[in-house]
Amino acid sequence: MPDVAVAGFAQAPHVRKTPGTTNGVEMLVPIFAEVFAKTGLSKQDIGFWCSGSSDYLAGRAFSFIAAVDAIGAFPPIHESHVEMDAAWALYEAWLKIRMGEVETALVYGFGKSSAGQLRRVLALQLDPYVVTPLWPDSIALAGIQARLGLEAGLWSEKDMAEVAARDGRDVADLLDTPYFADPLRAHDIAPITDGAAVVILSTVERARDIVEHPAVITGIEHRVDSPVLGARDLTRSPSTEAAAKALDTDGVEIAELHAPFTHQELILRTALGLDEQVKINPSGGALAANPMFSAGLARIGEAAQRIHTGEARKALAHATSGPVLQQNLVAVLEAR
Repeated sequence: MPDVAVAGFAQAPHVRKTPGTTNGVEMLVPIFAEVFAKTGLSKQDIGFWCSGSSDYLAGRAFSFIAAVDAIGAFPPIHESHVEMDAAWALYEAWLKIRMGEVETALVYGFGKSSAGQLRRVLALQLDPYVVTPLWPDSIALAGIQARLGLEAGLWSEKDMAEVAARDGRDVADLLDTPYFADPLRAHDIAPITDGAAVVILSTVERARDIVEHPAVITGIEHRVDSPVLGARDLTRSPSTEAAAKALDTDGVEIAELHAPFTHQELILRTALGLDEQVKINPSGGALAANPMFSAGLARIGEAAQRIHTGEARKALAHATSGPVLQQNLVAVLEAR
């Protein structure tokens, strides 16, 4: 089976609120044009298109079909969709190329998180009989997770603040701010963000004609934990651990982790076995911008870019979907 590489990446500006529609077309058209300009490809060169988004978030049925307007009616396309972060759309596209069905694929994800009440909408992914009727928002659940780790002595509020302080802020100043939802402060929580991202995949042979340093996907795995919150240890991420064990992570220089809360980065670093030598989230990660359904795909794109520019020879990317790190995807990318 042919090896697959990331040959191009682009993302929309991350903003608190965009005036565009919830189908993402206004965000997607410019970044499609950007990635085609970067790679020298055109729509006619793409063998498969796959997207990640959520009709619940968009507030309309078949919003992903409306988003196809960004692609255009001609030429006819081979298209698919996942109702989750577009990192899983990338997995589907990766399989298409590995199976020899296509040579190139374009993956995109979009989400207008500012539409409606995001943190309440996310309760719809919970157990529909026992948990969703309580309408716990995503911050409440993450707060429970953070408190469990604090009480178990697995991390401290200072450890959490140090994750947020990577952008240059002072840890003491962060710890002096009021709680947003005890034990979480504002810096512990990813911002609500409208955004979109696009990644172009191809066979390694084709990628060499597109980019000087293709980011070859040498391994990709995803696992899922129980949706029943009381049936798993929320201070760990067994699915991330299992995915990482199936991959060769030795020698990783950079890791892009999809951690919407500071304590979740601590959980992921442990699950992935990342030591102090690994540079974590040089892009800023989800704590800088967390566009729903494209933030995980962007982690893969950001990791690939470090290889494209020659900054790293081996990088790890992680994406999560579902409540409190329920589903996790890990990819290893290398320069060859």
